[in-house]
Amino acid sequence: MDLILCHQTADFDSLGAAVGLTRLRKGAKVVLTGGAHPGVRDFLALHRYEFALIERRSVNPQQISSLIVVDNQKRGRLGKASEWFDLPHISDIEVYDHHLDSAGDIPATYRQIEAVGAATTLIVEKLQEAKIQISASEATVMALGIHVDTGSLTYEKTHPRDALALAWLLENGARVSTISEYVEQALSPQLQKLLTQAWEELESETIFGHRVAWVLLETPDYVPGLSSLATQLVKLSETDALLLAHQYYRESTGEKKLALIGRSRLDGVDFNRLFTPLGGGGHPQAASASLHDVEAEVVVKDLVSELINQVPKPLTARDLMSSPVRTIRPHTTIGEAQRVLLRYGHSGLSVVNEQDKLVGVISRRDLDLALHHGFSHAPVKGYMSRNLKTISPDTTLPEIESLMVAYDIGRLPVLQGEQLLGIVTRTDVLRQRHQEKIKIGEEEEIERKILSYFPVANAKSLISPPLWQFLTQVAREAQKRGWNLYLVGGAVRDMLLAKEDEPLLLQDIDMVVDGCHASADVGAGVELAKALQKIYPQARLEVHGAFQTAALLWHKDPELGSLWVDIATARTEFYPYPAANPEVEASSIRQDLYRRDFTINALALKLTPPRVGEMLDFFGGMYDLKSRQIRVLHANSFIEDPTRIYRAVRFAVRLEFEIEPQTEGYIRYALESGVYDRSQAENGKTPALQTRLKAELKYILQAPYWKPALQLIADLGALRCLHATLKLEPKLWWQVRFLDRCLRRFDREKKLVHWQMRLEVLIAYLEPEIRCKVAMNLQLPNDSIERLQELNSAQTRVIESLPDCQRPSQIVKLLREYKLPTLVLLAIQTPRHIRRQIWQYLTCWLEVKPILNGNDLKALGYKPSPRYRIVLDELLAATLDGEVSNRAMAEAFVKEMMDD
Repeated sequence: MDLILCHQTADFDSLGAAVGLTRLRKGAKVVLTGGAHPGVRDFLALHRYEFALIERRSVNPQQISSLIVVDNQKRGRLGKASEWFDLPHISDIEVYDHHLDSAGDIPATYRQIEAVGAATTLIVEKLQEAKIQISASEATVMALGIHVDTGSLTYEKTHPRDALALAWLLENGARVSTISEYVEQALSPQLQKLLTQAWEELESETIFGHRVAWVLLETPDYVPGLSSLATQLVKLSETDALLLAHQYYRESTGEKKLALIGRSRLDGVDFNRLFTPLGGGGHPQAASASLHDVEAEVVVKDLVSELINQVPKPLTARDLMSSPVRTIRPHTTIGEAQRVLLRYGHSGLSVVNEQDKLVGVISRRDLDLALHHGFSHAPVKGYMSRNLKTISPDTTLPEIESLMVAYDIGRLPVLQGEQLLGIVTRTDVLRQRHQEKIKIGEEEEIERKILSYFPVANAKSLISPPLWQFLTQVAREAQKRGWNLYLVGGAVRDMLLAKEDEPLLLQDIDMVVDGCHASADVGAGVELAKALQKIYPQARLEVHGAFQTAALLWHKDPELGSLWVDIATARTEFYPYPAANPEVEASSIRQDLYRRDFTINALALKLTPPRVGEMLDFFGGMYDLKSRQIRVLHANSFIEDPTRIYRAVRFAVRLEFEIEPQTEGYIRYALESGVYDRSQAENGKTPALQTRLKAELKYILQAPYWKPALQLIADLGALRCLHATLKLEPKLWWQVRFLDRCLRRFDREKKLVHWQMRLEVLIAYLEPEIRCKVAMNLQLPNDSIERLQELNSAQTRVIESLPDCQRPSQIVKLLREYKLPTLVLLAIQTPRHIRRQIWQYLTCWLEVKPILNGNDLKALGYKPSPRYRIVLDELLAATLDGEVSNRAMAEAFVKEMMDD
C-alpha cells in the first residue's frame, strides 16, 4: 500500500498535492497525520468521500510499500506517522516540497524541491506530463492549494509555473465558487481596522435558516477596497447575504455620499435588482450603488426590508431525503453490512430494532475499521454510533448543512416522531448546492419557465401543442396523487441540443414519478399510466411489473402521431454480478438519476409544483452538453452493464460528441477485465446481457451513422463482445462496406433486414465452428442461424463447382438453390472470380425468364402435365445460353421437346 503523508495541521497545499498524487499512484491513500486548518477541516466535512483519504489508525504498518511526503521535509511535522520511516521493509520514500530554506531529515530515496509558490504546482506539472485527466473536485482542491500558498498569485514567491498550473486546473473543472469560499484575502491595515468596526456594529436576522446581515459604516473620507472587506465580512460572519453601506464626505465638494455594496450566496437574492432603481448595478450575487445626499439610515432600512423579502424559502429535509431508508438490525454482522453497502452504493446504514425504531447509524469508516481488525463476524451494534443527530422533515437545508459541518456527519436520519421517514446524506447536500434552480411563482408560468432553459429563440416550437397538452395532463394527474413528476433523459437532452432550423421530433419520452412519500401498491408509475389510459383510450397500455414501469403507445394518432411514453416509478438498481440483469427497487428521483448511464441522460425537468420547471442536474450533464462529451456516471458502470459501451458509442456518433478520456479509460478497463468473455462463458447466467447487446447492435447497425459507429467500436476493442477474436481488420471492413453495395443493388424493395445482414457479415468473419454459437447467443432468428451454420459448406460447394460451369444455364442451376441473403454472404466471402459470377447471376441471369410460360404451352395445344416444368426449365437454359432468342425459336424448341 502506497501512503501519501500530509504534515500535521494540514493546509490546502499539502492536501491538494496529496490528492493529485493519488492520480499518479493508482491505489495510493492520503493520510492526514494530525489535524487540519479550519478551512481544510470545513472543506473535508463536505468533500471527504470524494478523495482517497484513510485514517492513520486504520493503517497496518506491515502493509505499507512506500511513503510519499508532500509540502514538508521534516519528520517532526508528521507526528507518530514518522515512525513508519524506520520500518525495515520500506525502501521507497519520496519527498515533494517547495520550501528551499527548509532543511529536511526524512530519509528520502527521491526528492523534488523546487522554488515554486506551491507544492501542488509540482504535482500538477506531473499530471500534465502524464496526460492524466482529473475530476472537478480534484481540480478544485488542487487549485485551492495554489491559491492559498500564493495568495491567489500575489505573494512574492509566486512563480509563473503556479499560474500555468492554476490555468490547467481551471480548464479541468476547478470550481471558482468553491475556491472563493475557502480562499482568504489579505486586507490593508486601514481595512482591517474598519473590519473590526464592522464586526462590532453588524446587525443580522435569520430568515428561513439563512442569515441576512447589514452594517452602516461612517468615515470622514473615502476608503478604497471595501469590496474585499465585504467579502471577508461575509466569510467571518457566515452570512448568506450582506448589505454593506459606507457613508463619507467629499471635502472638495462638501457633499455627503453613500456607497452600497451587496454580496449574496443565495439563489433568489438579487442585489443587481435591488440596486438598479438606485442607479447602481452588477450581478445578482455582487452589486454596488452610489448615492448623494441621502439619509443613510432610511435607505439602509428600506433596502434591508426588500432584501429580507427576497430570501427564498429553502428546501427542507422532505425535499432532499432519500426514502425508503436501507436499514439493518443490530445483530447484523459487519461482513453482512459491508455487502449491503456494496450492493446499494451507500456510505452508511441506519440500524433499527425489531420495532423499526432507529437505534444507531454505522458508516463505511466504522465498517472499514472493524474489518481491518478482523471482526467481520461481529454484530454492528458494537460499532455503530448511538449518539445520533436527527432531523425532522421540515429541517431546512442550511440547518442540515450546519449540522453536517459542525459534527462532521455524513448522513442525518429524518424522523417524524419515532418513525424513520428518510435520510439526507452529504451527497444529497452537495448535489443540491451545485444544482441550478429556477423558482416558479404560479403554475400557469410553467411553459415560460421550462422553455427558458432551452437555447432556441422560439422554444415553444420544440413541442407540438398536443404533446404539450398531454404533458400538462400527466402533471395534473400526478399532482392529484401528491406525487412529483419529472421529464427525464433523452427528451430533455434533445430539447437542450435543439437548433432553430431543425425540427425536433419527440417520439420516445421517459417520465419518472417520485411517489415514495405517497406510494401506490402497484407502483406510482403504473397507477399513473392506468389513469392516463382512461383519458386516452386510443393508447395501448403495457405494464412491466418487475421494473415498476408502464408504457403508453400511440400508433399514427391524428394528434400525437407515433409516440411511446414510458412512465416509471423512481427506482434504484443493483447488479448482483457483472453483466447481470439489474435488480430494481423503488426509490427517489435522486437515486433514480444516479443509476443512469451518462451525465447527459441524467437530466430531469420537474413538471409538478412546487418548483415547477426546476432542472435537476446533479452530475454536470449541462456542462457535458456544452462541452459535447459523453461522460459516464460511475467507474464500474461498464463492468456492471457492458452494453453501455455501445450506448456510449451510439450517443457519441449520433450527437457528434467525443467520449470523455476518463470514460474511454473505463471502457478499455472493462474490456480488458474480460467482462464480455465471462458473460459468453456463462451465457446461461446472462441471457439478459445478450438481449441488451442485440438491441444496441440493432440501434447502431440500422442507423445512418453505422459506419463511424462501427469504426469507433472497433477502435475501443469492443467487437470482442461478439467474440474475443473478432477485430475490424481491413478485409472485414471491406466486406461490410461491400454489403452496402449489394443491398443497394439487389434489395431496393428492402425485403432483407439490413442491420441483421451487417451483423451476419461480422459473424461470418469468425471461424465456421464459432459462428452458430455466437448467432445463438445473440438470439438471432432461426433462418439467420441456419444460414450462418450452412455458409461454410455452401461456400465450399460454390467455389469447387462454379469453375466447372461453362454455360450461364449451369451457373443459374447451381446458384438458384440459394436464397438472396445466402448469395450476398457468398459474394462477400468468396474470391473475386467467383464473386464476379455471383454478381452477374444476381444482376443479369436471375432476372431472365423463359420466353414462353405454361399458358403459352396450353395455347399451343399441349395438355398440362408434369412435363411442362421440364420443358420450361430447358427453355430457360436455352435462352440463357443464347440458343433461343425469340418467340418463334422458343415455339420450335418446345415443339421439338414435346414431340420427343
